[in-house]
Amino acid sequence: MLQVLSKPWPWYIAGPLIGLTVPCLLLLGNKSFGISSTLRHICAACVPANIPFFQYEWKKEIWNLFFAAGILLGGVIAGSLLNSHEPVQITEALRTELATYSITDTSGLVPHELFDWQNLVTLKGFILMVAGGFLVGFGTRYAGGCTSGHAITGLSNLQWPSLVATICFMVGGIIVANFILPYILQL
Repeated sequence: MLQVLSKPWPWYIAGPLIGLTVPCLLLLGNKSFGISSTLRHICAACVPANIPFFQYEWKKEIWNLFFAAGILLGGVIAGSLLNSHEPVQITEALRTELATYSITDTSGLVPHELFDWQNLVTLKGFILMVAGGFLVGFGTRYAGGCTSGHAITGLSNLQWPSLVATICFMVGGIIVANFILPYILQL
């Protein structure tokens, strides 16, 4: 059984399983799938300030905290117990392109030349990790939800704002990946 769990699953198995999360949450508890509100719930539970944004009945949303904790725990279990210790498979074209940006260690999930504690204090690392994280957080708040909430739950509920948000996520991702990221990687 561990052999089956430790190998990547094809899209036609993993995709429907992710997609079935939405109707299960709706049918079992009338809940929406999304992770971006988790930080708000944690702040509402832990921050004793009189900030109106954090003053609501967060205990009604405690299921979301358990859901996010389960995702985190599942990632830890998968990363430690189900790790195949084989290098991540990427195409030779991608490996060649990454080498032009001095990224040669592609054995892990993320390139160590970009994502490690030493690179955090460089301009490139600051842009990728701190500024990028801020923009993701700001965009999530501005769009009223994250990519998983809009693209999985919102689209399955036929919500027009989720379609607009998902299109914007995709266009923004294509623009950044093809036109902005290459300049950042050359820093």
